[in-house]
Amino acid sequence: MNDPIGDMLTRIRNSQMRGKTTVITPASKLRAWVLDVLADEGYIRGYEKVTGANGHPALEISLKYFDGTPVIRELKRVSKPGRRVYMGVKDIPQVRQGLGVSIVSTPKGVMSDAAARSANVGGEVLCTVF
Repeated sequence: MNDPIGDMLTRIRNSQMRGKTTVITPASKLRAWVLDVLADEGYIRGYEKVTGANGHPALEISLKYFDGTPVIRELKRVSKPGRRVYMGVKDIPQVRQGLGVSIVSTPKGVMSDAAARSANVGGEVLCTVF
C-alpha cells in the first residue's frame, strides 16, 4: 500500500456512503493521530484499537451521523505520495471560510489548521475535512 492515509480516508468515505456505523482500518501511529484530530473536531465519535481478522492490529472507527446524514460531507487528500504539499503557517488554507478543517502534520505533531496557526508552525497538509 503506497498511501495509508488515503486508504483510510477512502474507507471512511465508502462506509459513510453505505450508512455503516463502524469501519476497520489497519493500525499505525499516523492514522491514529489523524483520527485524534477528527475526533477532537467532532467529525467521528471515536476509535479504538482492535485485533484484525488475521491477527494484525487494526483501528475500529465509529462514524458519526446527524439526522441520518454523515457529519463528514467532504474528505479530500491534499498531500499525496507523488506530490507532497508543505505550507508555512501563513499559507495553511481555510476550508470553506473556516467551517471545515485542514489536518496538518507539523514538527509539534499532527494538528488542525487552527491549532497550527495558534502554535505558529507550518508543515505538510495531509487532508481537508468539511
